[in-house]
Amino acid sequence: MAYPSRSEAEKELELDNSLNPGVWTDHSRFVAKACEFIAKTAEMDANKAYIFGLLHDIGRRIGRCGQKHVYAGYVYCMEKGWDEVAKISMTHSFLFNDAEIGVPKYDGLTQEWLFVKDYIQKTSFDDYDRLVQLCDSLANPNGFCIAEKRLVDITLRYGILPHMVEKWKKLFEIKAYFDEKCGQNIYNLLPGIEKNL
Repeated sequence: MAYPSRSEAEKELELDNSLNPGVWTDHSRFVAKACEFIAKTAEMDANKAYIFGLLHDIGRRIGRCGQKHVYAGYVYCMEKGWDEVAKISMTHSFLFNDAEIGVPKYDGLTQEWLFVKDYIQKTSFDDYDRLVQLCDSLANPNGFCIAEKRLVDITLRYGILPHMVEKWKKLFEIKAYFDEKCGQNIYNLLPGIEKNL
């Protein structure tokens, strides 16, 4: 199967957390819930969306790293036969088909980075890729938040990165797409989001 069952995915995240404990797994749980809530209203497969959101950062299982986690997650998922999760592991960090726009400095091997760049350039992003990209920006480790809050949080941690305004504009285009698909502001679908405004 191109992705695991929900229970397998939840067990996988627990295993990954034991390998590399951290708030990234709490963040992943909220990304999964956001994907599920929005997918239900957008008439997508909510279970599939939940699994993709839960495992989008699976590459972080290897330990503390930057963008190397996209490649590590891809390789691990391909080994497991989870092709669709492997794709999400790669695409969640790239809003454009140009990996240079998503990563100021890759922290892995040169041949890995060349593979990532080629993969992203050749990949067609679908609604599940876009949903995970969006929900990755709607979840902190302690709950749901508006995208602006998450973007500021990332900027405070990593500094002002190249192409930042381009990426922010693209993210809000994706949000507008899902607002329209859901027939409402998607923030309305995330319980307790006002507590994080």
